[in-house]
Amino acid sequence: MKKFALVLGASGEIGRTICRSLAEDGWSLYLHFTHNEKAMNDLYHSLSFDFPTQEFMIVQADFTDNMAAEKLASQIFSLQALVFASGQAHYALLEDTTTADMEALWRVHVQNPMRLTALLSSKLRVHKVSYVLFIGSIWGEAGSAGESLYATVKGAQHAFVKSYAKEAALSGIRVNAIAPGLINTSMNGHLSDEELSYILDEIPLGTVGQTKDVAEMVRFYLSGHADYVTGQIIRLNGGWYI
Repeated sequence: MKKFALVLGASGEIGRTICRSLAEDGWSLYLHFTHNEKAMNDLYHSLSFDFPTQEFMIVQADFTDNMAAEKLASQIFSLQALVFASGQAHYALLEDTTTADMEALWRVHVQNPMRLTALLSSKLRVHKVSYVLFIGSIWGEAGSAGESLYATVKGAQHAFVKSYAKEAALSGIRVNAIAPGLINTSMNGHLSDEELSYILDEIPLGTVGQTKDVAEMVRFYLSGHADYVTGQIIRLNGGWYI
């Protein structure tokens, strides 16, 4: 039987790499996007060509919408893994952050992911072993000046992982998060050369992580080789925060 995973944020740089790694492991995929339809179509055609025996389906929902989880859940049928790789950063001092900003990030990173997990939990429970995996952030643990809102919602994701892992364990659902540090994506394009150099001096391994590093960790936790792990925040940061 085919095994199906839903990847939230599949059109993003990390999401696209995750999708390809999972496809290489035989997963059929629901490919979620919010606005970037071109990137989503390109990924769909690429995966369909490279993995013709698997199924790939494009699904859409805007997680800033209160009813996004319900909209997305209605598009999902068989499911064994749920990977949250979507989201958006927010760079601002707290005093410059509006309640609208707060509500939007809460819906994107916490409210809709929790609601979607609830709506799809019956499909996950069909399998003896199934997975919920969040791409969290180093800032959800360490905190970050100028990104207080983003750090807060990522911290909330981490708290949800720890709590839901206990709640879902008897149903065979493994719940974990990967907390990347500095990853080479356009999200970090705002950093100047000086700022980047300063950060690299703080990272013991002295390098920036790649999207493949995140994707391979996702592949491992969905491979069946880590099924005694649940409720964990896996740090993927080159030693930046230990």
